[in-house]
Amino acid sequence: MTNYPETGREIQLASRPEGWPTEENFRLAEVPVPELADGQVLVRNRYMSVDPYMRGRMNDVKSYVPPFQIDAPLDGGAVGEVIESRSETHKAGDLVLHGLGWRDYAVLDGRRAKVIDTTLAPATAYLGALGMTGLTAYAGLTKVAEFKEGDVVFVSGAAGAVGSLVGQIAKAMGAKKVIGSAGSAEKVQHLLDLGFDAAFNYHDGPVKAQLKEAAGGDGIDVYFDNVGGEHLEAAIAVMNKYGRIAMCGAISQYNSTDAPTGPRNLALAIGKELTLRGFIVGSYNQYADEFAGLMSGWLRDGSVSYDETFAEGLENAPQAFIGLMKGANKGKMIVTLEG
Repeated sequence: MTNYPETGREIQLASRPEGWPTEENFRLAEVPVPELADGQVLVRNRYMSVDPYMRGRMNDVKSYVPPFQIDAPLDGGAVGEVIESRSETHKAGDLVLHGLGWRDYAVLDGRRAKVIDTTLAPATAYLGALGMTGLTAYAGLTKVAEFKEGDVVFVSGAAGAVGSLVGQIAKAMGAKKVIGSAGSAEKVQHLLDLGFDAAFNYHDGPVKAQLKEAAGGDGIDVYFDNVGGEHLEAAIAVMNKYGRIAMCGAISQYNSTDAPTGPRNLALAIGKELTLRGFIVGSYNQYADEFAGLMSGWLRDGSVSYDETFAEGLENAPQAFIGLMKGANKGKMIVTLEG
């Protein structure tokens, strides 16, 4: 094989975080690049994603996805170029989406590398709006929360990659009102610029009071929960009868070493006949084609737009992840690995 790399860099988990992760929890290592077996491809990664769910995988607990292992590389969504192939379905030069980020070079089975079409959208969109992030937003809103035209929708963490798409998809599908919460005045204004009908900064006062004011006399029918804690408690309080809650994340609790907050008013779900339903996007892959067709149209006609925040260099991926956890991103946080 021509110019086959002998070694490549990867980010390993050096230790498990206690509370907020720090750069000391990560290690940049130089490791051998394995030779290709039949059916495999060698990918030079160009972009990788950092996502909130990765924080849970840093804990040694049983969950829906195995934890990261100490002294082993992390993984996650990445887009890269095939530079060597022993797969019948891939050739050198193909751009592919796969799950072995946090490294310069990935060797994997060709069946786990999906060729992408950059004439539809830029490569990074397949890590966000056209990828797992977008499917999470769409499936959570339409399949889990069973959104219907005329609903009032509340989204927490609304300036993040998933939340910003949930609000825009709801508007595109005929929501009566879309409300978002975020952590700064700048992010609140950004949500209004994206077409949210109302938005508030959760640092400005109790979430329940701000949500009630934003909803006016309408209450809310759907809550897309990225945050948990006080936000979930507030949504239950303001929810209309037969309201539906899609529980996607609980970022307010990921780095907490204390007992989680609330919701202390769960009994309201009885009289209001609410539905609270947790979900993981991997259980909704059967809707990927349906989603891709709709999202392509929304991106084309401008109904949906997306934001990206970039960090440069594999060595800066840990800091990008830490920044993501602290709200340093607008939209999708992506690390560029080119160069």
